[in-house]
Amino acid sequence: MIAEDFDAFLFDLDGVLFRGDEPIDGAGAAVDRLRTLGRRVAFVTNNSARTPAEVAAHLAGVGVAAAADEVETSALTTAAYAASHGFRSAFVIGARGLREALTDAGVRLDEGDGRVDAVVVGWDREVDYEDLRRASIAVQRGAAFVASNPDTSYPAPDGTRWPGAGAIAAAVEATTGVAPVVIGKPNEPILRAALARAGGGRPLLIGDRIDTDIEGARRLGWSSMLVLTGISSREDVRASGATPTYVVADLGALFA
Repeated sequence: MIAEDFDAFLFDLDGVLFRGDEPIDGAGAAVDRLRTLGRRVAFVTNNSARTPAEVAAHLAGVGVAAAADEVETSALTTAAYAASHGFRSAFVIGARGLREALTDAGVRLDEGDGRVDAVVVGWDREVDYEDLRRASIAVQRGAAFVASNPDTSYPAPDGTRWPGAGAIAAAVEATTGVAPVVIGKPNEPILRAALARAGGGRPLLIGDRIDTDIEGARRLGWSSMLVLTGISSREDVRASGATPTYVVADLGALFA
């Protein structure tokens, strides 16, 4: 069975383990069974809004056992990037998860119109014109421009899509003509960090989006599993030419 062929299982969240606040049938049991088989797991998300502890609590609420140190968010990877590049100050569009991660990495958050080392954009449901103005001015003054992830949409609980971090960053890019450095999936840093949290070994990346999860695995030469409980469909696979290792109805396929 598939579960015996890999050492580390890296799970995307929304659309794979839950939808909004609703669990996906069998998801928690699948994670538990992997642990029983001695397999290691980690949880990797482009959503920068929540802290790892909040992600783990949300997973527990939908029946998935998870520890905070098993969670890699785009906020954590973005903060690591900022620290490694010597950014000491940043203007941030983003929620608590991103702000706390940057602060913990030693980056001072500047809410004014002064000069900063970087503009960092994540998902933020309270973003307004003033935020976009300040971010655009800072980039034009020479600040580095970093986006936590490229997701242009966020899957809302009612099935509609809301603007994601990528859509917010696109407004700043359109204003300034400067493209951001993008940290989250499908880019390598967040996936490498997630594999490290799972203890290394041969990974299987499990997700519901071709453009982030499956593409991220392809870039690294990793195996991938597209589950059809979220965004992408079999028709999307055919239309895109993507080649996930497995396309399955749900996580029960791990044990087929």
